[in-house]
Amino acid sequence: MTIIVTGGAGFIGSNFVFHMLDKYPDYRIVCLDKLTYAGNLSTLAPVMDNPNFRFVKADICDREAVNRLFEEEHPDIVVNFAAESHVDRSIEDPGIFLQTNILGTATLMDACRKYGITRYHQVSTDEVYGDLPLDRPDLFFTEETPIHTSSPYSSSKAGADLLVLAYHRTYGLPVTISRCSNNYGPYHFPEKLIPLMIANCLNDKPLPVYGEGLNVRDWLYVEDHCKAIDLIIHKGRVGEVYNGGGRDGRRNIDIGKLICKELGKPETLITHVTDRKGHDMRYAIDPTKIHNELGWLPETKFADGIKKTIAWYLENREWWETIISGEYQNYYEKMYGNR
Repeated sequence: MTIIVTGGAGFIGSNFVFHMLDKYPDYRIVCLDKLTYAGNLSTLAPVMDNPNFRFVKADICDREAVNRLFEEEHPDIVVNFAAESHVDRSIEDPGIFLQTNILGTATLMDACRKYGITRYHQVSTDEVYGDLPLDRPDLFFTEETPIHTSSPYSSSKAGADLLVLAYHRTYGLPVTISRCSNNYGPYHFPEKLIPLMIANCLNDKPLPVYGEGLNVRDWLYVEDHCKAIDLIIHKGRVGEVYNGGGRDGRRNIDIGKLICKELGKPETLITHVTDRKGHDMRYAIDPTKIHNELGWLPETKFADGIKKTIAWYLENREWWETIISGEYQNYYEKMYGNR
């Protein structure tokens, strides 16, 4: 079995690469990544010498490069993590999100049609559903919830999802889609909420919280998400969407307070900043479908996962400090510039 994992040098993609190589030692895993600001080749250092792993630096929008890789590897499965994913960045520059998240997805699926695959899996987000009101804790996103996007980022992901389903209906491409809640865990890029707060807390810097910090996010430990995708690509029904969530909603302000407590820092580090434009209030996913069909439920409680995450950032300061300094972007040239 050969699997192409796009965006595998990013947060969730790299964790998925580690999971698959560990669980399936006879699988060949090929990582395709453009190494934009969120891709970090040093993250993949532990597996670079694995004979069943290959890294390829390329853009999923580059049709020639994608086709060449398919000709070389003849993949059985493609799992697409590659995406521009930061909401704030999408508000500043929507165009690149449309390019990568929609046109890049089309390029990959065209290659899948041309060369043949047993499964194309699109990694999406719960943000395509919009948000839920804070005063209705009984409401959850299901696979039947209408798409109702709030940002250029979520709109681009929703557009990609619709395109994936259209390729299934029109061309018979064997596809699946997963929509998950906010992930956290090792190798999370430091501009995101939890790693940003951990890093700032350790450096006694302000912990920025949008508005009053009442926005609720449903947190899913990244390893649990990887296990869900593993199940979907092997056992999920073709043409279906599967939601995966942690069923553990937390207010942003409470995340900040918890991290301060765990690190022994004062809550006075929490600083309220101007709210994000069109800020979604609450996300919450109902994972009943994936549980009933594939037996998946999140295994990591947030109280345990956040401790493991904080411990990882304490033990791997060099990884995230190199990112904050910007030096990580020179890693590829150092490793491969003269090859």
